[in-house]
Amino acid sequence: TGSQIRADQPPVYHFYLQSSGGKPVLGPESSSGYFTIGSTISLDGADGSKLYLNVDESAATSYKPLTLDATASTTDWGLEGDTIITTAPRQLNFLACSTSDADVFDVFFQEGNDTPSGADCTLVTLHLPCLC
Repeated sequence: TGSQIRADQPPVYHFYLQSSGGKPVLGPESSSGYFTIGSTISLDGADGSKLYLNVDESAATSYKPLTLDATASTTDWGLEGDTIITTAPRQLNFLACSTSDADVFDVFFQEGNDTPSGADCTLVTLHLPCLC
């Protein structure tokens, strides 16, 4: 149950948010996570477990790692139309960075202009699938 979350811009057009070894990444629809979205975002496990999508605000860079944790520390998620945002302050930018696997991109929450050194990254937004 829940909703998929995906990117709609190249190079991650229709790449889906999911867990890879406990780390949030963008990858193929076939392994997409399903999330419950409110002021928190939880990845819903098939066994009924939940892992919460959090922004690691302790990072010194403007790109903040995303984590999946047993408790929610990021509690200002929201939706603007079908777009995933934080509400305090309003922010909707994510950074998708290529990895050695062409089907998997690292994903960060972007609060400024920094990018990981040596990485090929693109500013993207994340969305629910079409609300049509």
